[in-house]
Amino acid sequence: MKKGDICQGTISGVDFPNKGRICLEDNTVTVKNGIPGQKIEFMVNKKRGGRLEGRLLKVLEKSPLEKREPVCSIFPACGGCMYQTMPYDEQLEMKQNQVKKLLDDVIREEYVFEPIKRSPREFAYRNKMEFSFGDEYKGGPLSLGLHKKGSTYDVLTAADCRLVHEDMTKILTCVLEFFQEKGVGYYYKKMQHTGYLRHLLLRRADTTGEILVNLVTTSQEEHDLQPLTERLLGIDTQGKIVGILHIINDSLSDVVKSDETRILYGQDFFYEELLGLKFKITPFSFFQPNSGAAEVLYNTVREYIGDTRDMTVFDLYSGTGTISQIAAAVARSVVGVEIVEEAVEAAKENAAMNGITNCTFVAGDVLKVLDDLTGKPDLIILDPPRDGIHPKALPKILDYGVERIVYISCKPTSLARDLELIQERGYRVDRCVCVDQFVHTVHVETAVLLVRKT
Repeated sequence: MKKGDICQGTISGVDFPNKGRICLEDNTVTVKNGIPGQKIEFMVNKKRGGRLEGRLLKVLEKSPLEKREPVCSIFPACGGCMYQTMPYDEQLEMKQNQVKKLLDDVIREEYVFEPIKRSPREFAYRNKMEFSFGDEYKGGPLSLGLHKKGSTYDVLTAADCRLVHEDMTKILTCVLEFFQEKGVGYYYKKMQHTGYLRHLLLRRADTTGEILVNLVTTSQEEHDLQPLTERLLGIDTQGKIVGILHIINDSLSDVVKSDETRILYGQDFFYEELLGLKFKITPFSFFQPNSGAAEVLYNTVREYIGDTRDMTVFDLYSGTGTISQIAAAVARSVVGVEIVEEAVEAAKENAAMNGITNCTFVAGDVLKVLDDLTGKPDLIILDPPRDGIHPKALPKILDYGVERIVYISCKPTSLARDLELIQERGYRVDRCVCVDQFVHTVHVETAVLLVRKT
């Protein structure tokens, strides 16, 4: 078997997050984006030593696990939710087994791996979605939606995406039709760094129904967006649009960020409620994307935290302060550290709004802030970005020698890597559980309770 060969095989299993295994000619080939039991055609595109990787070309036979029909028009070409044709219970079992396999390889002592916790909702659960402008094929008509599976450039219009509330797809359709009618199809081209339309960032609160619409463009052209604003406000939505923003982003990289934000209507924030607390959320504030599953996760964290009366808690990578405020109810004081200044300001406002007086929030990189913090925590909560904790920050965190650490991870491979050092420094994994915040996708949240050995 050599590079460029086109082969067929059946996926025997999938390792986290989406690495399918196919055994052929005494070789194991890794092919991404498949489901166990599918017979597929693939091209060998990498061969290094004894490692072979292939690119999925097409599915020849469905998996026995695919027991239901797709619920949207762009499946399976879209890379958004790979597992929607699998019953939800079987998705949960597969994710749980993937994470347990990863952790069993690095955890050195016996620990309790609890049954995975499901999302309260299977569909319309996402409170945030970043849609991209592009074309479905080179030179094709303007599209707005999600990237094709395995493609950096081709974009499929997600007008019936079932991961989000119908309000969001109505807004997406309105925005796309507006620019199609205006003849503005000059979307941003990443390689040439030219173009106008970049992204549509939508956020919708589950409990309040408040919606924030963020149109992201470059500054390379100027267009009158007032007619778009008026059209958006005329949509019949269940929730209420409380803000429409025009975000200017001239970054060369394909990220959603703001060089300048212009308010076209209303305000640049909305409110969401979790576990009896109210949170102000701005366009780029980190907030768990599945509000219902976030409550499940935070109740789990509260359980793992246990009795923290008269304790000082450090909540590192604290976002808009959700976990900090939940911990504050059972702690003497909480210090939250977050690198996004906008999120820190929102966290301060949230705490004041909820009448919480024992939380302090610090803006900055955890790696640097820890050098300046005074006082010693009794317990540490970690909820780092997808890539995990900076390798220079983790030793500083462990130097505090706290009795318990609660680590929340949205990428189990990063968690497994960090657990190696944490265990070397004298901690053992006591309990672990997955919470499915990302139904139908390859992702899952994991919470771990670590206890210092005596």
